[in-house]
Amino acid sequence: MLPAELIALEDRYGAHNYDPLDVVIERASGAWVYDTEGRRYLDFLAAYSAVNQGHCHPAIFQAMCRQAEKVTLTSRAFRNDQLPLLYRDLHELTGYEMALPMNSGAEGVETALKAARKWGAAVKGIADGQQEIIVAANNFHGRTIAIVGFSSDAQYRSGFGPFPAGFREVPFGDAEALRRAITPKTCAFLVEPIQGEAGIIIPPEGYLRQAAAICRENHVLLMVDEIQSGLGRTGKLFAYMHEAVTPDVVIVGKALSGGFYPVSAVLSSREVLSVFGPGDHGSTFGGNPLACAIARAALRVIVDEDLPARSAELGGYALNYLKSLRSPHIVELRGKGLWIGIELNRPARPFCEALKQRGVLCKETHASVIRLAPPLTIDKADLDWGLAQIRAVLEKKPSASAEPSAELAEAAASSLP
Repeated sequence: MLPAELIALEDRYGAHNYDPLDVVIERASGAWVYDTEGRRYLDFLAAYSAVNQGHCHPAIFQAMCRQAEKVTLTSRAFRNDQLPLLYRDLHELTGYEMALPMNSGAEGVETALKAARKWGAAVKGIADGQQEIIVAANNFHGRTIAIVGFSSDAQYRSGFGPFPAGFREVPFGDAEALRRAITPKTCAFLVEPIQGEAGIIIPPEGYLRQAAAICRENHVLLMVDEIQSGLGRTGKLFAYMHEAVTPDVVIVGKALSGGFYPVSAVLSSREVLSVFGPGDHGSTFGGNPLACAIARAALRVIVDEDLPARSAELGGYALNYLKSLRSPHIVELRGKGLWIGIELNRPARPFCEALKQRGVLCKETHASVIRLAPPLTIDKADLDWGLAQIRAVLEKKPSASAEPSAELAEAAASSLP
């Protein structure tokens, strides 16, 4: 079918809860995706960091196929031979004593919220039903009723109330505001080390260290959402490592499966996750053998290919390149590793559309920010070409080629399965 026909079908029969760029992707490999007419695009979004390892990484693909031939789903009513191995791998990689696997990132956040509330009652001694969790303004943790209920974005909340109680909001990056908000009823502080959906907002240096100390002083759990920022994206395995802190709870997802399958997990201590007993929480698919085999392979790729170090190197290079741009539209550049926000003084969507025409796919966030997050496996030559297209669009210079060089095109084509 023609792209226009496929788009028409999607618009006719699908709910309009997204506003995608009109490119119909049919296949992908590494940092490149291909539409139904064979045109290639350099992916500068990486499925919101879900494909840090690159599209269709062969090692993860092979692990998926091997497991799919054996058993894919047992439910947690029975044990399987992959879940304990994933638990071990997560412990050895992160140091956390226990993990609780789920599917989507939002489920991971909901799991952490439930764990914090139950810990607050069972361990801290807060009267059940009185537990409070502090969150940061401009947060994004998912789209469930509870999560949008504590969002400060009016669109995320509009029409979806009433919302669960028990959440308090403080400004992001303000440690003293956190200190003032804590009461004897506070059981946890949930925060993104770097706010992704808000536009790659990086807090003041030392903020997370201060927040960790304040939480420790007040017997409050520090819970970090590393769903987008974790697993190499910011130049460290986790973004909280830039501040050399040890959160009480870490929520991971997206790149935990390298884009092959929805997998998320909550990592914490035995004290926190042991509050759950049989029947307190669960998921039919969470911890299934296929998911666990895929996640184990995805983690091995991150370690074996040293993707955090690659992100740090290429991210620093890309940010320096972008700082050399001379564009009247740029208000601010923000970034950590291969996660960069270009804030503009006007809507970002037309610039993303122009980049699509030049063969680079990225997406606006919060209307005026272009978010850049290519796969961490991207070749430097490909990155250079993509950055040149950004320069051409933001500086309105037609000189940069809108087609990949023959060398890049040949390399991309040869990497396809």
